[in-house]
Amino acid sequence: MREGPIVLTAFTRAGAELAVKLAGELGGQAFVPERCLVKGAELSEGSVREWAGHWFPRAGAMVFICACGIAVRAVAPHIQTKTEDPAVVVADERGRFIIPLLSGHIGGANALARRIAALTGGEAAVTTATDVNGLVAVDEWAVSNNCAIENPKIIKEVSSAVLEGRPVGVAVTEQLQPAPWPVTLWLRPRIMTLGVGCKRGIPPAEMEAAAADFLEGSGISPLSLCAVASIDLKAGEPAIIALAKQYGVPFVTFSAEELQSVPGNFSASERVREVTGTDNVCERAAVLAAGGEAVLLRSKSRYPGMTFALARQRYVTSSQ
Repeated sequence: MREGPIVLTAFTRAGAELAVKLAGELGGQAFVPERCLVKGAELSEGSVREWAGHWFPRAGAMVFICACGIAVRAVAPHIQTKTEDPAVVVADERGRFIIPLLSGHIGGANALARRIAALTGGEAAVTTATDVNGLVAVDEWAVSNNCAIENPKIIKEVSSAVLEGRPVGVAVTEQLQPAPWPVTLWLRPRIMTLGVGCKRGIPPAEMEAAAADFLEGSGISPLSLCAVASIDLKAGEPAIIALAKQYGVPFVTFSAEELQSVPGNFSASERVREVTGTDNVCERAAVLAAGGEAVLLRSKSRYPGMTFALARQRYVTSSQ
């Protein structure tokens, strides 16, 4: 499921009661019109289409407790792609039938429908072909194993091949390399952390260009990044903030004491120690952000006013 809250709406009092109950179980928010406002629900002003238009780009998942047609018409003008859209689920006011309507695999609507069905004692009406046939959907596998999908346009082709029993080509790697099959679906595990050190006031465009060159020279897909890391002295550095935003990952920082306590052999600089309190920023930050059993994949590389390093997390796939 993409980042964002789980929001629910309903248009009858019975539906509103169910929305409030599910919101409590799912950690979400229930919104209902004034005519069916119940305790625990928030007032939804405007039409259902206006509500949907507000939350569609913001929510991780949207749950409509109403007729399926109402939900379809409400979200239809906002639908983009399966990699961008939130999970959209529809349920009746008794919780008997739970229908994943949009973004079943990547967005997590199928899993959310099953979760809601377990709470209501109802049935999740999952209609995606791979699920119906008891097969693993490659896009759902990617999500459950924290992989970015590099070329989502061929998911349909891969899923069709799976359903027909034909061989498929799926490459799960952070490394940039030639495609091993004529049609290859690239899944990039998000296991790499980029450590950054820099002088104050580096232009964001210069840092973005340098980071791109560093990653390409490392043979690593930027889609495999899970964090950009540095010292807390740089927490407000615009260039690093922009870099993390460009890659769609969090920017994490550590104190000099935390960085200095990281075990391992790092490129030491007395000048850096004098300025920051630790002998190395980029390498230590990359390793610390990667967590236990991290490997320093590429040591400090210098660019004008900047340094970068790359660490890799330990990667374990799910059994799904």
